[in-house]
Amino acid sequence: MVAPTHLKSLQALELAIRKGSLKAAAETLAITPAAAGQRVKALADYLGIELLVRGRSGLQAPPELASAMAQLTTAFRALDAAVEQLDLQRGHELHIAAVPDFADLWLAPRLASFRQLHPHVRFCINGDGDVPLRLSPADCEITFGAWRDDERTDLLFHDYMLPISSPSTQRRIGKLKPRVRLEGYPLLHLDFYKDDPKALSWAGWVATHGFKRTAPERGIRFQRIVRAVDAVLANAGLSICGVALLGDSLADGSLMLPFPIATGAWTSHGFQARFGANALARPQVRRFRQWLVQESGATANWLRQMIRAGARR
Repeated sequence: MVAPTHLKSLQALELAIRKGSLKAAAETLAITPAAAGQRVKALADYLGIELLVRGRSGLQAPPELASAMAQLTTAFRALDAAVEQLDLQRGHELHIAAVPDFADLWLAPRLASFRQLHPHVRFCINGDGDVPLRLSPADCEITFGAWRDDERTDLLFHDYMLPISSPSTQRRIGKLKPRVRLEGYPLLHLDFYKDDPKALSWAGWVATHGFKRTAPERGIRFQRIVRAVDAVLANAGLSICGVALLGDSLADGSLMLPFPIATGAWTSHGFQARFGANALARPQVRRFRQWLVQESGATANWLRQMIRAGARR
């Protein structure tokens, strides 16, 4: 028979015994428990001996493997230390995995300011950039979701949802009586926020603010904010969208807010950045974290100022 991949099989075995279960070993290896079990079984079949026994505290090595397991644990700790040291020697690379809309609409337009401060840092964002994608975990992962409170995660900002339109659409609906301004105009629906319990929908928004609109739940649905915004810019309809990522388009007038800002609502979910423990040992990652927090703070302040200004009108 063909020999198994010993290193992966030994790694699964050592983790299963040290952590007490194949499930815990699989979580560490980012594979399924079945896959971890197959790795151990392949090695057991190759050696012709039983490698795991079940004890009171979970999976254990049989007595005859005790000395070998101690050596395996020492060896894998040495390997982990070597991997960490090599990771620290990657120079000025910074690998980011981000929600694509955040990367395209918010991060990319601001990245030039970071590059001016730190011109030697090279980026790989969602697989593209100055350096090729590597297999190890990203240095920074930016997501949109419920707040995860730990020391390696920063809440960047919550979003504020409002109807948006193109300038020409705003002019056309502005000529109509307020209560019927949406009647006859296509409504675009954005599923990006669908898991947020406080996210606005057209049906809820129309009912809350007393507008007349037949079948407000109907219309084209979009997964990506970018795609919905492109459709709005093409005069295909109006969309309810978070405006945190749209500051530049609102500032230059390419996107408009056709209804009072007070008709909007905050999301309960937010954009957040989580950094790898090993990544934070590198100075360029710490600098990026500091810059990201500062820039996101500016966005949060802009949102609050916009809402306060809208409330005074």
